[in-house]
Amino acid sequence: MFETLTDKLTKAMRSLMGQPSLTEKNIEDALRDVRMALLEADVHVQVARSFLQRVKERALGSLVLRGLDPAQQFIDIVYKELTEVMGGKADEKPMNMMSSPPTVVMMVGLQGSGKTSTCAKLAKYLKKNGHSPLLAPADLSRPAAIEQLHIVAKEAGAQSFRSEEKTPVAVCKAALEEAKAKGWDVLIIDTAGRLHINEDLMDELSIIKAACKPDEILFVADSMTGQDAVRSAGAFNDKLGLTGVILTKTDGDSRGGAAFSVKQVTGQPIKFVGTGEKTDDLERFHPDRMAQRILGMGDVLTLIEQAKEKIGEGEAEKIAKKLEKNQFSLEDMRSQFQQIKKLGSMNKLLGMIPGISQFKGQLENAATDKRMKHMEAILDSMTPKERKNHNLLDAKRKRRIAMGSGRTVQEVNQLLKQFLEMKKMMSQISSPGFMKKIQSLAGQNKFPFS
Repeated sequence: MFETLTDKLTKAMRSLMGQPSLTEKNIEDALRDVRMALLEADVHVQVARSFLQRVKERALGSLVLRGLDPAQQFIDIVYKELTEVMGGKADEKPMNMMSSPPTVVMMVGLQGSGKTSTCAKLAKYLKKNGHSPLLAPADLSRPAAIEQLHIVAKEAGAQSFRSEEKTPVAVCKAALEEAKAKGWDVLIIDTAGRLHINEDLMDELSIIKAACKPDEILFVADSMTGQDAVRSAGAFNDKLGLTGVILTKTDGDSRGGAAFSVKQVTGQPIKFVGTGEKTDDLERFHPDRMAQRILGMGDVLTLIEQAKEKIGEGEAEKIAKKLEKNQFSLEDMRSQFQQIKKLGSMNKLLGMIPGISQFKGQLENAATDKRMKHMEAILDSMTPKERKNHNLLDAKRKRRIAMGSGRTVQEVNQLLKQFLEMKKMMSQISSPGFMKKIQSLAGQNKFPFS
């Protein structure tokens, strides 16, 4: 989402490298590039202006800390302001869950923002965290909207409410009674949207709000629409009093202006972001982590959390035991590729690794999803025996594998070379001698970045 903004800001920071100190002149030069980056990212003009003013004031009023050059000091200031403008430190709990269930969550937004699919994603997120959500279809105006909710709810493994009621408010009331009677602890109401805001829509939502007294009113905003999403969020907030925002389609070609501006315009935090089309693709929004990503500092914490959730510790332990016995095979390499795919695209993963943005051009051809697919096709064309014992792969077998995968013998050889290098490296890392050396360095505090 913030790829262009990251590139522009990195360029702005680079202009301060080698400067002996922060001065009004070099700060102005850097801020000029930052200003252009924000406006090109479709950030609200007033938000951009106040952000730049605060950065300038902090930069001019700060002393360069010992050990930090001016560029590092400026990055630190921009990072803190970015975090603040996007909502500051994230709440420990993203949603206000009631002690006496059910917690009522009312989802609102314009038509086409991904509201119905986001209801299912939120339900799956809540299920993972020990809750039992019930989804209620209150969009009776859009054809097939009710059936769509039932389908996505089933995909998420959640229950959806079925009713013969003819009005949205009657459906919501019946769903609330059902949730209370059967012990569902969260009721998610999928309300109607329109292509634009109108009085009929707002009146309908106000009636539902009065009838169900929702604990959370979440505005679902399409991040692809930029400032239109922010303006719509402001209008919904004025009428209904939002408690938070969910940004959808952040994996698309959006410029990030909505994420940057919505907190300042509505006063309400972004609570979640949709990162793909699957029901698993909903992440908590952490302003500090997002600020790190924008500045090319990566997001290791989110990467670790996703790895724990989608890969699991059991798989990691299984590989570790094989490494100890020097039994790592092509079958294990294939398994690793499949596990990595669960975490998302390579571009997304690379964006979470600190400092990787500066090497993006070099990595573009070497580490792409396309290359991963080619390697996986080669591995799939091998027999189970060949994957377990790479020494079986003679010239005749390699030709057969190349033909079966639609790749070349040269690519098969390249994969085998990478496998052997990977096996050697992983064996060294898992060896007791290597671990003792690491522990010794840790004890002597000799790590270069400690």
